[in-house]
Amino acid sequence: GYDAIDLEYAKSKNIFVCNTPDYGTEEVSDTAIAMIMNIARGITRYDYQCRAYTEGWQENTIKSIRRNSDYKVGIIGAGRIGGSILLKSKILRFQTYFYDPYVVRGHEKMLDTKRVESLEELLIECDIISVNCPLTNETSGMINDEFISKMKDGASLVNTARGGIISDVDIFYKPLKSGKLSNVALDVIPQEPPKESPMISAWRAKEEWLDGRFILNPHTAYYSDKAYLEMRNKAAYNAKRILEGEMPYNIVNGL
Repeated sequence: GYDAIDLEYAKSKNIFVCNTPDYGTEEVSDTAIAMIMNIARGITRYDYQCRAYTEGWQENTIKSIRRNSDYKVGIIGAGRIGGSILLKSKILRFQTYFYDPYVVRGHEKMLDTKRVESLEELLIECDIISVNCPLTNETSGMINDEFISKMKDGASLVNTARGGIISDVDIFYKPLKSGKLSNVALDVIPQEPPKESPMISAWRAKEEWLDGRFILNPHTAYYSDKAYLEMRNKAAYNAKRILEGEMPYNIVNGL
C-alpha cells in the first residue's frame, strides 16, 4: 500500500511514487482462502473444543457447518487479489459475489461470478465477507458497527487488505459474543502490534466463549520465500529504470 505517502506533495516535487502490485498475489489470496475454508469447515473450532473431550469423539460435530456449495462468499474489491480469491472460491464450489464500483462492467463475466451494485446488497446476501480493497478516504474505517449490523446474522468476516479499513478491533467483541458474527479472521488490524482491549484480551486469554472463532495473524499474508525475494527484485528493477532515464512501472501519483 501507499496510503502513508503524500502523493500530491511528491508529485509537486517531481518525485515518482510507485508500488509493486504484482508480487504476493498468490500468497495473500491463498491466506484469504485458508481463512474462508477454516470458517466453512470449523477447523480451529474443532481444535479448541476437542481438547476438553474425555468421552466420545467423532459424534461431536458443529451442527451449523454446511457444504461449501451452500455458502455465499462475497468479495469487497475484485482486483488482482480479490479476483484471485473469487476464482479459487469457485474451484472450491462456493457461490461467489463481489462488490467493486471501480472495475469495468463485464469484469464479472471474466470471473464467472455475480456482481452486486451496492455494499449493502453484498452484506445482506453473503455468509462470508472477504475484504480486499485498498485503504482510501472512502474505505478508512469502513468496517464499523453499522457495517456489521447490515451483515447476515451468523455471517463471518475475513480481512487480508489493510488494517485501517477496520474502525476498531473491539467492534467485533459483542457481535462474536452474541452470535451476530460467527467468525472473524484478520491478517491486518488498525494497530499493529495490538494494544490491550476487550477483544484482544479475550483472544490472548483464549476465553471459552470465543471457541476458536477469532483468528489473528501478524500481517504476514504477503509472505513466502519467493514473494519476499520478488518484492525486492521488482522494486529494485523499477528504481533502476528511473536511474537509466526510463519511465518506471506502476506510478501511483500521476507523474
